[in-house]
Amino acid sequence: MNSLGLSDPASTGVRALIERGVVVHCPASVYVEEDVDARRVAPGVVIHPGCRLRGAGTSIGPGSVLGEEAPVTVETCRLGRDVFLKGGYFAGSTFLDGAKVGSGAHVRPGTLLEEGASAAYCVGLKQTVLFPFVTIGSLVNFCDCLMSGGTGPKDHSEVGSSYIHFNFTPHQDKATASLVGDVPGGVMLDKVPIFLGGQGGLVGPARLAFGTVVAAGVICRHDVLEEGLLYTGRATPGSRTRPVRKQAHVGLARLFRNNFHYLGNVRALQAWYRIVRRRLMVGDPYQEACWEGAMTALDTIVTERLLRLGELAHLVGGRSTGSLSESATGDVHEMVEAYHQLRDAWPDLASLASAESSEDTGSGQREVFLSEWEKVPVLTPYPEAIATLTQHAKAAGTAWLRAVVDDVVTLLPKPASVVGKDGH
Repeated sequence: MNSLGLSDPASTGVRALIERGVVVHCPASVYVEEDVDARRVAPGVVIHPGCRLRGAGTSIGPGSVLGEEAPVTVETCRLGRDVFLKGGYFAGSTFLDGAKVGSGAHVRPGTLLEEGASAAYCVGLKQTVLFPFVTIGSLVNFCDCLMSGGTGPKDHSEVGSSYIHFNFTPHQDKATASLVGDVPGGVMLDKVPIFLGGQGGLVGPARLAFGTVVAAGVICRHDVLEEGLLYTGRATPGSRTRPVRKQAHVGLARLFRNNFHYLGNVRALQAWYRIVRRRLMVGDPYQEACWEGAMTALDTIVTERLLRLGELAHLVGGRSTGSLSESATGDVHEMVEAYHQLRDAWPDLASLASAESSEDTGSGQREVFLSEWEKVPVLTPYPEAIATLTQHAKAAGTAWLRAVVDDVVTLLPKPASVVGKDGH
């Protein structure tokens, strides 16, 4: 036993953190794997009892606190300044300045919480992107979503407690990512927030416009594409039951269209980080680590979305007239032909969708935006930097990013010829 209260040889990593100036309460209870680089943890970071750090990519910025409410496991995560992870498991995720997550969290790879985004206790996230100030309540599962909207800490998009994003279907596919708000408007931090009422859910893949309010206790099963609408989810007249159509994927056109909108928005966010965000994050090792983490998360999301869509294309492409004859309505042969076309077209679609946006996409509007953006001092906090822009610059930036989204969406052939007719 030494003066630091360390007797386990594996606590060498803890000793390195303490010598660097990290505050470690009850050092004997904290575990740090050998691959963690103490130089990537800022002096003054606070680590409470029972915490575990793993992964060479782990980086923790100044003012951050781990385990304030319960033990925390951090595995290959990047944290900016003043990030509070109060209890739970966090892996392969990035948390920008001021992000906070309560105890009981389970946060898996591909998750990105931007400035001031937060979640209360017992929240599950995976490949989730929350824009600045977006707030999630308690007892929430919100995997495979991108959510934006709002203007600041007192005017933010919110997910109520006991909310679920349903991201697995009876067909056993996960081509279900949902877009709540969007990237081109959301990055400007001047859009009307979105509210998803508690004790409810969203069935993916869905798209909700800025200003949407989904009433508490409601399961939203549809897109809401007009801004400022209240979705009450009132049941339609008619039978409460109907036969389960296990073989027929109705609504396939909408499913692929929404997925390509999601992919396009992730591509737009990649371009935003690569060209715009990068300027604010150079010269500070913790911010640079967060930039790298954000890019890694977005790459992970693109790979996963294409994988899930490919699985679905293969699944429906294997359908036959016989397998559909008892469960499908309308022209079964036409539906089967559309499924087969989808399967055959998918490799080319996936290849095109996996490519980064062209430098020519929206280049005129991008240059108009950058002419103002390049005047913003390096390392200016992102919300403050956006607030300095004129409406003209914001409009140009949004138009550029919309062009990036459209480049991806227009890859998808016309639904009627490739994926059949829309349906619910």
